[in-house]
Amino acid sequence: MENLVYAIVLLPLLGFLINGLFGKNLPKIFVGSLATAMVFGSFCIAVSLFMKFDSESQPIIVKAFEWFTVNGVQINFGFQIDQLSLMMVMIITGIGSLIHLYSIGYMSHDKGFYKFFTYLNLFIFSMLLLVMGSNYLILFIGWEGVGLCSYLLIGFWYTNEEYGKAARKAFIMNRIGDLALLIGIFMIAAQTNAVDYLTVAQNSSKFELDGTVIIFITASLFIGATGKSAQVPLYTWLPDAMAGPTPVSALIHAATMVTAGIYLVVRSNFLFTLAPTVQGGILFIGFLTAALAGFYALRQNDIKKVLAYSTVSQLGFMFIALGLGAYTTAMFHVMTHAFFKALLFLGAGSVIHAMSNEQDMRFMGGLKKYIPITHATFLIGTLAISGFPLLSGMISKDEILVAAFAKNPVYWVILFVLAAMTATYMFRLYYLTFHGEFRGTEDQKHHLHESPSNMTLPLIVLAILSVLGGFINLPHFIGHGHYAKLMEWLKPVLTEQSYKQMETTLSGVPFGTEMILLGATVLMFFSVWFIVKNTYVKKKKMALAEESYTGWEKLSAKKLYVDELYNALIVKTVEGLGRGGKMFDKGILDRFVDFVGDGAEDSGKAMKRIQNGNVETYILIMSLAVGIILIVNFILQ
Repeated sequence: MENLVYAIVLLPLLGFLINGLFGKNLPKIFVGSLATAMVFGSFCIAVSLFMKFDSESQPIIVKAFEWFTVNGVQINFGFQIDQLSLMMVMIITGIGSLIHLYSIGYMSHDKGFYKFFTYLNLFIFSMLLLVMGSNYLILFIGWEGVGLCSYLLIGFWYTNEEYGKAARKAFIMNRIGDLALLIGIFMIAAQTNAVDYLTVAQNSSKFELDGTVIIFITASLFIGATGKSAQVPLYTWLPDAMAGPTPVSALIHAATMVTAGIYLVVRSNFLFTLAPTVQGGILFIGFLTAALAGFYALRQNDIKKVLAYSTVSQLGFMFIALGLGAYTTAMFHVMTHAFFKALLFLGAGSVIHAMSNEQDMRFMGGLKKYIPITHATFLIGTLAISGFPLLSGMISKDEILVAAFAKNPVYWVILFVLAAMTATYMFRLYYLTFHGEFRGTEDQKHHLHESPSNMTLPLIVLAILSVLGGFINLPHFIGHGHYAKLMEWLKPVLTEQSYKQMETTLSGVPFGTEMILLGATVLMFFSVWFIVKNTYVKKKKMALAEESYTGWEKLSAKKLYVDELYNALIVKTVEGLGRGGKMFDKGILDRFVDFVGDGAEDSGKAMKRIQNGNVETYILIMSLAVGIILIVNFILQ
């Protein structure tokens, strides 16, 4: 068992080292195959461990070595294998290996091929450290690792200045959340004399319910989560992360980085359950994030930007579930979202590949006959995220809606509108891209072609998972108990209080009411589908440039001018402080240093006139000095 746990983490690290040191001189097919094999190997090992676990299995701690001891707190470097970490590892390595395979075809003509796969393997290694570490400090190492890798991958095409700016933006905004996370970890260590999850969970009973200390700790952890998982106000980096190659977008948005915040909150459920005030804050931020990002996505024209804001909105749904205390519901949506969002991003990459790197949907249209496999799989992803009955996205999203209704029917109404918004912008994207007449150039039309098999195979696998993934946690009316399958599986990682809170929430809606709610969401889905299809296929409405929209459409296209607001209030302020500092440095500090230097130089020149080597001058000066001393001495007496 211990060796298998080490192998899961070390295989991607080995791929990183081999490709990083020797990849430049190795054939591309070897580099890509090695990187993919390392991640797939970790996935196979994770599956083998998963088969040995059940809902009664207790966590397994694998201690690598004693790291350090400070003020009586012993920190071990080790790994914790339990139901939650195994679930995350399988998502990371399973989706990650498909993205690696896809990248072999997508990046085949790129000069930095070996560097790209080196960074991808390092990304997977960092994410595995984050979810497998047995304490908060190892989580923080992985947390910083994925931040570094995101910077390297978002700015991979660094010759483009805008891409470099996007990478720096992601790096800096994540540092804000990282500082808060670190403060939270230090507070945990100070209060519980430990940082490993099991000990902290055992000592969490010492915290006063909704007391000042627990509120400060959980708020710090939540701010850290908002950075990685792109919640208001630290969300604007994620859409800009589209600057990286499309497989990077799929990796960041679906399987790895953005799920880290949700994992952190679920892993720390023993703390958050004790802080209802912070849970209320999580709920509010989740609603705000889902609403803003969904509104922005309605009138974006870049195919990847629509999917990016869709990710931010879906992350909002997950945080809503966390705010409701439905931890396993959030993890269920993490899993299904990984399936259909990876599919949609890789499908978008296939479209961009066919369109000779064109990303603007205004210049697409009619692609379904040119790239049939991409079209069919993309349609499945669109249906899944939009809520087609019994597809994975519908089942996990409906569970969030039921939990919201149990808490407050008003929450359900808001989520219902947000779900309708999701279906609207996704069907708009689908019809503008694949239906109607082709609107690109003749040269683009001439080069339209389906992607190679190493790109379409991952699409097919992800499409199957998007269809069947929801059956892991079917609701009670289909025969699995009231959303109990995943809830029972993750029970060992939840405290008794967290489990009871979640059980109360998920069983708080009568069967008849739940059927009415389900019927309403299904009716909404088909209504939106009909309206959008009628608008963009029958009436042939086209997407316009940002400047051509008016009213709410302009606000959506311009993203409520939030980027401009951040730029005016924060970026310009920092730049102004920088200019002020430069003026102070040059106008005052530099002048003071020059004054001191000039004074030393002038005094040296004066002394130089005296030190001229003339003995008579020296005797005269000495005599004058003795005379002055005698006169002063006489006066003082």
